[in-house]
Amino acid sequence: MPKETDEIPLAHGLKLIPGVKVKIAEPLARYTSMKIGGPADYFIEVETDEGLSCVLPLLHRYGTAVSLLGNGSNALISDRGVRGAVIHLVGEFRKVEWREEGETVCVRVGAAYAVTQLVRAAARKGYGGLEFAEGIPGTAGGALVMNAGAYGSEFEKVVDQVVGLTREGKTIHFNRPELTFTYRGSNLPAGTVVTRVCLRLRKEEATRVSSKVSELVAKRKSSQPSGYPNSGSMFRNPAGDFAGRLIEAAGLKGKRIGQSQISARHANFIVNLGGAKAEDVRRLMELARAEVKEQFGIELVPEVRLLGEWSAS
Repeated sequence: MPKETDEIPLAHGLKLIPGVKVKIAEPLARYTSMKIGGPADYFIEVETDEGLSCVLPLLHRYGTAVSLLGNGSNALISDRGVRGAVIHLVGEFRKVEWREEGETVCVRVGAAYAVTQLVRAAARKGYGGLEFAEGIPGTAGGALVMNAGAYGSEFEKVVDQVVGLTREGKTIHFNRPELTFTYRGSNLPAGTVVTRVCLRLRKEEATRVSSKVSELVAKRKSSQPSGYPNSGSMFRNPAGDFAGRLIEAAGLKGKRIGQSQISARHANFIVNLGGAKAEDVRRLMELARAEVKEQFGIELVPEVRLLGEWSAS
């Protein structure tokens, strides 16, 4: 937790910035899809580009560690919480603009806009190319950073430009040829905070796009857990295989530690049965990695980000 001598000038400076709300020692469980997480030293909600361009250099000046939290769907936050500042974008970062250009469509979407909401809006308008992202629970910024994907496609296929800020608060732009995507990675410069993502979609029949989205909704519902909080896929799929298949083959489907459980429906999901601890989720992740490594010689790589202070393994 921040010491009083450190907290007063930094917190005071943050609270003076228009469009910024600061909470001290704010519990993060309510901001994550798994409903797990201890407090952030500084939880900072930022509504505008101008506010963010002031917040980032101030935190940099104080040497404060910075973490970003969108919908909290790809993060496991320690029970002990997160030291430093956690930035949560709201306000104008949740807006989207659509511009038709011939047979294609330029979509300029704020980093905090929900991916599922974007997919369904595109389908209603008859804009194709984003259907694969139906059900991805994160934000546009998070999906860009991790190059989220499903059903044979990834965000890199539709990204046209990325706009962000450096840790010094300077605006930076990346056109598609300047971006180097990898599996579940975008390789942006360290410290970059994505503020807008520009996507390139194509004009199609709205009924066809909506039908494809509905088909994928049904497919996800039939194969993925529902009813309990979770963070989506816990591990990346290894080349030529599936993490869920390997974990199930290792005999761990349904395995529980405390109130956390490897889903009985899909073994690459860990669910919170009610009151689960982050440490128990991490222990299940470590068990899955160890068993898959021992039985199949494959090293599973976490897809979910572990944020905060953790005890030694």
